[in-house]
Amino acid sequence: VLIHGLVRDDKGRKMSKSLGNGIDPLEMAEKFGADALRFNLITGNSPGNDTRFYTEKCEAMRNFANKIWNASRFVMMNLTIDRYDLPAADKLEREDKWVLSKLNRLVKEVTENLDSFEIGVASAKVYDFIWDTYCDWYIELTKTRLNGTDEDAKLTAQNVLCYVLVTLLKLLHPFMPFITEEIYQALPKCDGAEDILMTAQWPEYTETLSFPAEESAMEAVMDLIRAIRARRAEMNVPPSKKAELMIVTDQAGPYQQGLHFIQRLAYASNVTFPETAPADVTGLVSVVTHDATAYLPLSELVDLAAERERIAKELEKAKNGLRITEGKLANEKFVAHAPENVVNAEREKVAKYQELIAKLEESAKAMA
Repeated sequence: VLIHGLVRDDKGRKMSKSLGNGIDPLEMAEKFGADALRFNLITGNSPGNDTRFYTEKCEAMRNFANKIWNASRFVMMNLTIDRYDLPAADKLEREDKWVLSKLNRLVKEVTENLDSFEIGVASAKVYDFIWDTYCDWYIELTKTRLNGTDEDAKLTAQNVLCYVLVTLLKLLHPFMPFITEEIYQALPKCDGAEDILMTAQWPEYTETLSFPAEESAMEAVMDLIRAIRARRAEMNVPPSKKAELMIVTDQAGPYQQGLHFIQRLAYASNVTFPETAPADVTGLVSVVTHDATAYLPLSELVDLAAERERIAKELEKAKNGLRITEGKLANEKFVAHAPENVVNAEREKVAKYQELIAKLEESAKAMA
């Protein structure tokens, strides 16, 4: 059977035998996997609309399947339990409550989306949660406990890791049935669990797994870590280079409780909590979130002379690019005769150059 009719090719044409632009799903499944093909057709789709098919998206969905497989392997390699059971609330760490609260809400939203036949929306939410919340954050947050000597903390982390992973496999199963069933068979089960994922009970929302305060506090810490890492990346500072960190906030509690995460994931050599911002911020890099401002000393992050030279070169290059692009747009013949998409692309270049120049000038000013 050829995919056609409601599926369009990458040029926006409906797939049909007469146009010869149909794709054979058996070939796609052989190359990328049946689950990747299914997820490709489901994500980004909405009722009543045609689906545009991109082979590159199949490759991206295969990478997603690999991400799930590798995350599951990591979890299984760090397990010492044969059965899992979700610990009581007083045994859970703040990061456990954060992920369980978010997962609980995800269950509710995905169930509502599926009941409303919003399949594309539901699959996108599960995709984002697995990739970002579970793989990129929660697994990373548990590594200290998994590698530590506190056996109770280690067992709690293992049980929550298993519980969240199994629940995510259940939510993902309608979209990617093969890989989810394969992983489920290899994982420890909870008491009363079905042997086959296909017949397992669908997850349900429960108020007992809602922890809004812990979730909010953890999100604040994560926002700060993200902002610091992004700022360091802009300055090309390697993770191996640690620096002192000052955090000024009226809500110091969440950051003090999450201090070990900030030190490890924001690459801080030392963290202090002054009551007010430094009077002189010369030579300091500031990172601002919704309820905190962090300051990092430039001298501990970069070679100031080399960084000034690098910024000056990039600034000159950006200004030259802006001058050339503005020159094109100032040419009336070019604007009148060039295709609209080409003219719009040049206008977008101007905006990007202006934004880049502003950032570089701000960075140069901080290093003055």
